[in-house]
Amino acid sequence: MAPNSDPGFPTPPTAGRSRNMAAIKRRDTKPERAIRSLLHAAGKRYRLDFRLQLDGARPRPDIVFTRARVAVFVDGCFWHCCPEHGRQPGVNGSYWGPKLERNVARDRAADEALTAAGWTVVRVWEHEAPEKATERIIAAVDAAGPG
Repeated sequence: MAPNSDPGFPTPPTAGRSRNMAAIKRRDTKPERAIRSLLHAAGKRYRLDFRLQLDGARPRPDIVFTRARVAVFVDGCFWHCCPEHGRQPGVNGSYWGPKLERNVARDRAADEALTAAGWTVVRVWEHEAPEKATERIIAAVDAAGPG
């Protein structure tokens, strides 16, 4: 059954909004590509969108340094409730409020599972300057050892 055919599933208010939401990418976003480019230029090699199998969790960081055990997430301000730029949508709040809360809860669960498994987690907001974010990531990778 398609999501829109379920009477309990909230539908977008307009067809245009539906197209807009369907076009949002899960990976290869502009901030993520900028950070990856800077990491590559700095000689850092990584895996992309790599699912990790941990006890009780299967997080999928955007950028993974497997040897150094550093997981990087580039979080969108809207989708992950940025304290600076995140906002609650004015339309269809009964759907978006719980959806965004689940995203944040999933983020925290991934952080806890990764940390418990000995990984370093770096979270970057999409509004952060790519250069500053890259410096933080490189510092975490270098502190973790060879990688």
